[in-house]
Order: sequence, then structure tokens, then C-alpha cells
Amino acid sequence: MEEYLAHSERDGIPAQSYLEHTDNVVNKAIKNAEAVRGFSKLDGEIIVPCARASAELHDLGKLMEENQEALRNPEKHAHLPINHVDAGAAALKMLPDEHGVLPALMVYSHHRGLPNVPDERQREKTAYRDQSIGTRTKVNAVLPELLRLHQALTSWDLPTGCAPMPDGEFGVFARMQLSCLADADHTDTAIHDRQYLEDATAPELQAKKRLAALESYVARYEGTDERNRLRAEMYRSCRDAATKANITACDSPVGSGKTTAVMAHLLNQAIAREARRIFVVLPFTNIIEQSVDVYREALTLPGEDPTQVVAELHHRADFESEEARAFSAQWRAPIIVTTAVAFFETIASNRPAALRRLHELPGSVIFVDEAHAALPVKLLPVAWHWIQILADQWSCYWVLASGSLVEFWKIKEIAPQERSVPQIVDDGLRAKLERYENHRIQYKRIEDPLSREALIEAIKAEPGPRLVIMNTVQNAAVIARDLQKSYGKGSNKVLHLSTALTAEDREKTIKAVKERLKDTQDTDWMLVATSCVEAGVNFSFRTGFRELSSLLSLLQAAGRIGRNGEYEDAAIWSFTMQDDSMLIPNKGLADSVKVMKMIHRKQLEISPQLSTFAIQQEINIGSEVSEELLRNEKMKNYADVANDFHVIDSETVLVVPDEELKQQIRYRKCDWREIQRKSVSVYLWRAKKLPKLINEADDLHSLYDWNLGYDSFLGIMAGALDAKQAKIGFLIL
Repeated sequence: MEEYLAHSERDGIPAQSYLEHTDNVVNKAIKNAEAVRGFSKLDGEIIVPCARASAELHDLGKLMEENQEALRNPEKHAHLPINHVDAGAAALKMLPDEHGVLPALMVYSHHRGLPNVPDERQREKTAYRDQSIGTRTKVNAVLPELLRLHQALTSWDLPTGCAPMPDGEFGVFARMQLSCLADADHTDTAIHDRQYLEDATAPELQAKKRLAALESYVARYEGTDERNRLRAEMYRSCRDAATKANITACDSPVGSGKTTAVMAHLLNQAIAREARRIFVVLPFTNIIEQSVDVYREALTLPGEDPTQVVAELHHRADFESEEARAFSAQWRAPIIVTTAVAFFETIASNRPAALRRLHELPGSVIFVDEAHAALPVKLLPVAWHWIQILADQWSCYWVLASGSLVEFWKIKEIAPQERSVPQIVDDGLRAKLERYENHRIQYKRIEDPLSREALIEAIKAEPGPRLVIMNTVQNAAVIARDLQKSYGKGSNKVLHLSTALTAEDREKTIKAVKERLKDTQDTDWMLVATSCVEAGVNFSFRTGFRELSSLLSLLQAAGRIGRNGEYEDAAIWSFTMQDDSMLIPNKGLADSVKVMKMIHRKQLEISPQLSTFAIQQEINIGSEVSEELLRNEKMKNYADVANDFHVIDSETVLVVPDEELKQQIRYRKCDWREIQRKSVSVYLWRAKKLPKLINEADDLHSLYDWNLGYDSFLGIMAGALDAKQAKIGFLIL
């Protein structure tokens, strides 16, 4: 029998047969589904048969004569002439009692993404089929022959499908099911293209051994002063907290040692719940290297590669094309430290490249650090819906933590149905931590808006070392450059930290900051940064300056001032800026700023207890809480949910400033870790002015060539500010 192909020969890589690809995808999809089945409390019985049915027929249409001609002669055909997805969906829809409907939806979605289901249902008999009547007619005419040929080529019996509807919530189930198929399909293609090692496996969680390693690590850093005694008590309290709840909270002030204390709790819960991995989810603007460094040092067992034990994921780098699949970061490590952008936008997605990692999430323990800052208010209703579904139906355990925790599940506009979320730290210890926090720092403010020159003078007049936090990346770069100029060329008194720097350069800056903070004689210097330093970064400055933002940001920024109680005069100043052509306001903070001005006007004491009040005030004065997102989720409008759920309001893409990496990308000689370490995230509408390194039909999955200036002080803002002053008008995040 003539060999039928699934993938063409190209770039020196031989063609892949239909039989090989189908067998591999079926086996991988079943393996994925089997791993998930035990963690599904309602729908474990249909996950495997649905995965098997959709995987077996996902490429059935490639057997059509016109498509085989194109696969055998790729130099003559840029694309398959007939939509190869349609045949598998058509065959599955023929199964009796609608047992093929769910697998048909998966086949239909495995390239284009999950659709708005109500729109498909309006199409009635043509639901989950190609929109073109011509394509459907051609497929219908040869479908019996395609199924006969499929059986002759493969060892698989034709599938019988599964129950037409899950018992649990449909949206999370559909995404989980598509994840099993898409990952199997993408992974096999990448292995065939020699982009993955076929036998590459991640280490196991081994929670008991890692908890013992963490105990040894913590013991090395025990101290005897009051702050360290409280941290030790915090560690023991979290580690030993027993709970049967699936969602808990950890409300403790900044500097109380949450990084290791909550990890001890997560490991104990992983032991009790037989979890398979741990997620640490940090705010989307956060710098995560510090937490990663701690976890890698504390949790890596002898003989292990720390980078495989603790995965560090900065960007949501999901590339749809076969050429770029090797750059896509998956959730396969036992411990994953990622951002709220990457984490929650994966859950919200309808696209296979993003969803392919989702099947790794069931049966996990998840720590959302600085939960108040993880998501904009308008996204919380649907996010809270997913958190509860994953907790109650997919065996996930959640810890929502913060030094100024907003109990958003108690705000009816966000969570209409009340749910008990117990604290893992007892009330007595929380009270002691709060008393210590209240005496640690003074909150001050500058009444009148400042010019750039006046701000520079105010900063330099206060004792150092000093931390200055601005509301935008551009504002931080402008003030850092102004300060540098004020000290003269060659001065080392100003450091700058923001997402304008690559992860590699941020890491170097953080290391430099830590080294300088250790030197008690080195005081006349400052760090200018964005909100990226407000969570998860162990800095302790003497004086802080915070451009007026939200109460929550101010509280978090204060956690970087006199963090360990070492300064008797530790203070943080709130200020606003005058209009200036080089500065841009952060429009997303408008309501937060109004609330802060009201708090100042009423002379309310700044404290974590104001946090939930501040969020409620933002809602009252006009911050939109999006009921539409949750409504679309419940109505199964998955394309609309994915389109509207953005942690960052504007779409962002990755730009690459490093010349050597650009060449490696062009020749497909690097992996996603290198890209995330040496790239920067910018708004898509700005990046479109740049040339592409990877040219995708969907711009969101392209990589762009940063061909403006870059330096290790201002990052891509070095080029952007020059472009601004040259009236090119190129501004970034």
C-alpha cells in the first residue's frame, strides 16, 4: 500500500507517515488524559475515551487525495487545499446518541481554537464543520472511503466516542480536553521535527524529600532578633496548618517570610493530597528571579538540575506554527514559578498553543502570591469562578496570599455566592505581625504636584539608600536618566529596574542592588523602578518615594523600606507629577489615585486594614467589574472570553534586542529559556513598527526585532526615549 503522509519532508527532515503520527498522537493523548482522569471528581470516565476518539481522527482529512498531493509535493503547495480538520469532525458527528459531539468539538478546535458554542449550535447540522459548503460536500462524498483507508492504515478500531456532555462545568472541561489533544499533536510534531528530545522527562515532585530539604535550608538562616523570631513562628504556623478546605488564604505583612513559609505549607498539602506539582503565581509585573533562586537552592535534591526542578516562566510565549513550537514553555516541572499573566490567560484561552499545558494543572497545589495585585478588578469574577471549579472539580488546592490581602470573595460585586476561605495563619500570630509592621515605617506625602527637577531635588535631599517607584516604564526611565545626568557622567549613584530590561539584565541589576544594600557605609545612591519591585523582591531601603497609585501598591512598596526594622527613621513619600511631555500617566490607575486622594483628604491611617475598603471604593466610583466575561463563560462563548480576558489591557508581544539571539532564532537554534531571558515584552501596536524575527499569521505569536537602542541601564527605553525626542513617537510599556 502506498505510504500516506501526515507531514511533508522539509529542511532536511524526512516526511512523517499518517500511521506514525496518528499512533503517536493517540498514545500521547491517552497518556495525557490518563494522568488527568484521577484528579477529575466528576468527569474522569469520559476524559480518556474523548481523548482517544479525537486523537484518532484529528488528521483524517489529510488522507484526501488533494491533500496527499500537497503533502508529497510541498514545493508546489503552500497549504493543504482542503481543510483537513473537517473530515474527522464529520465522522465523529455520525456516531449514535451524540457520543461523538465532544470529540468532534476537539477535532474542530485543535487548530482554530474553541469557538463560541452558541454560534455553532445555530448552524445546527453543520455545527463543528467547515463553513464552506463546497468543502463539506467534497468531504461528505469521500468520507466512507477515508474511514476505510484509515482502518486499513492503522491498528485502531473506529472510535465509539463518549457521553455527549460532562457532568461538571463545561468550559474548564472543554479546555482540559483540548489540552490533551493539542499537546499530543504539537509534541509529536516537534519531536519529529527534532525540536524536542523524545525521552525528555521532568523530575517528580517528591514532596516529602523536598520538604526535608526546605527544613535544612530554613535552619541555616535562623536569627534571634524580633523580626527573625516572627518569621520562624510564621514558618512553623504555615507548615503545620492542616485544612480540608480547597481554597485558603494567607494574610500576613510583607517581610514575614511567606516565600519559604507558604512553600512548606504547599509541600505538606502536596503530601496529604498526593499532588503532582506546585505552582507559584506572582503578579504580572513582578520580578520572579528572587523566588526562583530561593526555591532552586532550597528544594533541589542531590544530582538534580535546578532548572528542571523549578521552572521559571516570565512570558506567555505561545507560538502557533510548527516552526516555533519548540519555543513554547510547558508546565511539566514539579515546581513552576510563573506570572499571573501567563497563568490566568492560559486558563482563559481558547487557543491550542496556550491550552496545551493546561492538562498539567489538575491535582496541583497553587500559591497565588500578592493575590490582590494578580488581576485587575474587572477580571476577578470569572477568575474566582475558575479558581472554585479547579478546586472543587479538578483537585486543585489554592493559597491566596498577600501582605495586604483584599478578601475579594467577600465583595458581592465580585463573588455573589459567599464561600468560606479559612486563614492558614492563626489570628494571634497575625496580630503580632501587624503590630510589628505598624511601627516599622512612616507614611508621608508631598502635597503639590512636582516638576521633574523638583522631584530630583526631593529625592537627593532624603537619607539613602533610596527607592523611587514610578507608575510607568517610561516615567521610571525618564527619572532614572534625569538623576544620572544630575550626578554627572560616570556616576554610580543611580540604578534602574523595570520590564524595559531583559530578564538577564534585571537579574544583574537585582544582584547589584543586593550587594550595595549589604554595605552599610554605601548610602548615597538610589534605585528607580516600576511596580515590579513591589512584590517578591527582598530589598530594604531607608527612604522610599512612590508616585501616587493605589493603596495596595503603597503598602507593597512600603515593604521594601526598612523591611527588617533596621532604620528608626524609615519613611515612604507619596507624590504626584506635573504635566510633562516626557512623562505619561497610567490611565489604569485613575480610580486608584482618586481613592488615595480621598484617603489623604480624610486623613485615614495607612494600613493593610484599609485594603478591602479601598477596592470597594474603586468599584463605587466607577471601576467596571465585568459581569459580561462571566456571562460569556457560562454561555460557552470561549472565543469571546479569550479575546476579552487580558491581565494587561493591550496585547503584548516579545521583542529581541540581542543580536546573537536574533540569529539563533532565525536559524531555529535556541529554546524558550533563552528567549525569555533575553527578550522584552512591549505593546503589539508599537511592535508592529518593527521587523519580525518569526513571521506568524497571528501577530501575537510573532517575535520582533528590536532595532532601536538598548543598554543595560535603561533597557529598550534607551532607544525608545531617543526615538521620542526625535519625534518618532515610539513609546512602550
